[in-house]
Amino acid sequence: MTTPDPKADLLRYLRSAREALLWKLEGLSEYDARRPLTPTGTNLLGLVKHAAGVELGYLGDTFGRPSGEPLPWLGEDAEVNADMWATAEESRADITGLYRRAWAHADATVEALPLDTVGRVPWWPSGRDEVTLHHAVVRVLADTQRHAGHADIVRELVDGKTGMDRGNTSLPSDDPVWWAGHRARVERAARDA
Repeated sequence: MTTPDPKADLLRYLRSAREALLWKLEGLSEYDARRPLTPTGTNLLGLVKHAAGVELGYLGDTFGRPSGEPLPWLGEDAEVNADMWATAEESRADITGLYRRAWAHADATVEALPLDTVGRVPWWPSGRDEVTLHHAVVRVLADTQRHAGHADIVRELVDGKTGMDRGNTSLPSDDPVWWAGHRARVERAARDA
């Protein structure tokens, strides 16, 4: 057995979640990539935009490593929740490009600093704003995985496409008839309960 490398483990899982989040955009029209599919407006491109800001904040600014990327939707005068959707003027290429640059910046922070490095989260209350790099990476990983799960559901609502990533659906069947039967069983159980 090889000696575990905590940084490599954290980055491997974070990279997997990032790729899954972007993969959910593939093959969609601009409308489908942006349209809100929940009462709170959850949409695929907005999830990516949000994830970019999270990475740049927690794995950049928090450790004194600002990226220089302008994020007007996070400014003091920005509309509430502006990081969770894309305006018509914000292109998919701009947002996905920003996200990829955020990955590179975040990865450089993780690679440059020990996991026990202490940073300060600028938007947390003073006196409770210290965090280790390890904690910040776990927080970003959890947030990205959570939003990748949201993206799974939103994409399924858009066009029925499912799966964890390109090579692994992690689903028991790809047969629509099987899924219709399964859904009917779940519906019956819900009604019977």
